[in-house]
Amino acid sequence: MSREGMPGLPGLLEIEPLRRNGDWQARVTVPGSKSVTNRALILAALGRGWAELRGALWSEDTRVMVEALRRLGYEVRVDPDPAEGANRTIRVLGTGRGPVAGGTGSAPVDLWVGNAGTAARFLTALVCLGEGVFRLRGVDRMHERPQAELFAALRSMGYRIEAGSDRLPAVVHGGGRRAGRCRVSAQASSQFASALLLGARVGGWDVTVEGAAEEELPYVEMTRRMADVFPEAGGVFEVEADASSGSYFWGADAVLGEGTRRAGRVEVERWPTSGWQADAAFPGYLPLPAEISRRTDLADSILTAVVLAPMAERPVRFTELGRLRVQECERVAALRTELGKCGVRVEEEGDMLTVHPAERLHGAEIETYGDHRMAMAFAVLGLRVAGIRLRDPACVGKTFPNFFAKLAAPVPEGLGVGLYEPVTGRRIGAEEALAGDGTA
Repeated sequence: MSREGMPGLPGLLEIEPLRRNGDWQARVTVPGSKSVTNRALILAALGRGWAELRGALWSEDTRVMVEALRRLGYEVRVDPDPAEGANRTIRVLGTGRGPVAGGTGSAPVDLWVGNAGTAARFLTALVCLGEGVFRLRGVDRMHERPQAELFAALRSMGYRIEAGSDRLPAVVHGGGRRAGRCRVSAQASSQFASALLLGARVGGWDVTVEGAAEEELPYVEMTRRMADVFPEAGGVFEVEADASSGSYFWGADAVLGEGTRRAGRVEVERWPTSGWQADAAFPGYLPLPAEISRRTDLADSILTAVVLAPMAERPVRFTELGRLRVQECERVAALRTELGKCGVRVEEEGDMLTVHPAERLHGAEIETYGDHRMAMAFAVLGLRVAGIRLRDPACVGKTFPNFFAKLAAPVPEGLGVGLYEPVTGRRIGAEEALAGDGTA
């Protein structure tokens, strides 16, 4: 989905390599975790009384969730967060039950989920707990992403879901609490299991997760642990910083150190320590080892690692990448194609990529495929390689609307990177480099 013409970032953005000598240190904050924020929003709605989410991410995916909760009859208040421009303090008045506003067969409540997998899956389970009829739909790519296992689990407990090819758009008939047992596979996505676990207490659901790929289990465990500690009767919940988003700045540190981390050049403040996020391990993978698995090592930050790999001293093999093919874009093919444009030899075999060191990296116009993580990962490459130009850079608004603003901001809050509109040569300042409507 193109965002050309939106305020803030231009449709094509060039990254100027960062060449700075002498002693300097950047201490960058990153927004709250999307995974934690959207789980917390559902738990808050199903709780009782006011829940206050501090440090909650405010991006396309979380706005989609907030707007959906409001359409479903929940009271939600959003206030600025003085510590981080892309965060908010979000207060939700939980009702202790499912949605209070349902539609009819001829006029269902319409819920837009964009390309947010968490919203699509979590809201499907949530509206089953309500009364009435609901319709969920999103962008074309979201209509291609899998949903069948979640629909099957909900149907096994008596809920009625109408969906062609078991994908969105879907019409869900709420049935309220239906105590029962269900089984769900996390093979295609952990979000199926998480959606059911989030609604289990209110729904009376006994959920068995089976067929889980190991790479997905950390997200299921995150859901379980959050459900255990979330203030069910109202109260304050702190959303930790997003480790996947932080990987780009640890990656920047590696680029500036020519492949080896130089502690003190770029540091990410308030690094998460809960153990909930698999990508919190990312700094420990610098410099890159000879092999990294999406199944056992890293989650979304593996894209950052793939883009850093051409600067390694030896080939790096990335394994178990199948899940990347069914996310915001076909990420395996996208990584191979766009790195190839920059002079990198990349071999694809099954669900593996082998990235070879590149002696002569060069710039290229990078297609981001509307994928926020493609845009941010290749922006990191642009800190080292001249001529990297990103199409549709505003796609970062999905999870990190002020990413480019942080690159452009002066040290120590940012890196002081030059951003340009290639056609005019106009420099884009930090105050302009915002994705979305510029309110981050």
